[in-house]
Amino acid sequence: MPKRNTVQRRQAILQRLQAHGEVQVDVLARDFETSEVTIRKDLATLEKSGMLLRRYGGAVPLPQELMPEQPHPQAPEYSRRKHAIAQAAASCIRDHNRIIIDFGSTTAALIPQLDAKQGLVVMTNSLIVANAVRELENEPTLLMTGGTWDAHSESFQGQVAEQVLHSYDFDQLFIGCDGIDLQRGTTTFNELLGLSRVMAESAREVIVLAEADKVNRRIPNLELPWTQVDKLITDERLSDEHLQHLQQHGVEVIRAPLQQH
Repeated sequence: MPKRNTVQRRQAILQRLQAHGEVQVDVLARDFETSEVTIRKDLATLEKSGMLLRRYGGAVPLPQELMPEQPHPQAPEYSRRKHAIAQAAASCIRDHNRIIIDFGSTTAALIPQLDAKQGLVVMTNSLIVANAVRELENEPTLLMTGGTWDAHSESFQGQVAEQVLHSYDFDQLFIGCDGIDLQRGTTTFNELLGLSRVMAESAREVIVLAEADKVNRRIPNLELPWTQVDKLITDERLSDEHLQHLQQHGVEVIRAPLQQH
């Protein structure tokens, strides 16, 4: 196959991923006549843009449950917002911190940002997050909750997972949400709420990662009340009015600026 420039090669990688459901580093390097190091850089860049998830030896697509509900022409900007939120979240993590990362597309975007951190201990209930952590060159200590597999959320839930979390203590929890109720707290479509609350109880600092358009979405289940949330990291679209509402609940709010190209 003739050599391609970087943009063309990465687009071709995404097309293969869509067609085959996974891609392998060694096969891509051979077919595109380039080094495996170059392919890994391609996959890392695409992962940071929210286009795929790396796993050992290659990459897989983001599960449909973790993709935007209605993809549209602004999808690249959507990914850039997640990337900005993830960068802001990573700046809150110190070397040797013990952290929990819940399942979700915004929390998964945090993983590539951890490569510069040393001595991390990462607990997760998500196989997607776990596989991404395994790819990090700094090799954090990886812990998994175990428990009952929930196919919808692609994560472990239930009493076993809760019991495992009760056995540890952590510095920080990074958790997403489906909606933000300015009066009550974070909300979710998922009816399995127990593990989220145990995660929050097990961490000294609870940090919610969520795009600003999740404010006032009508979602039935209260996940975490504001009394359990220390910090919300969102994007720059959050209005001053909404910011003030959140601050009244004692929540520190960070509005991550969208990086301009």
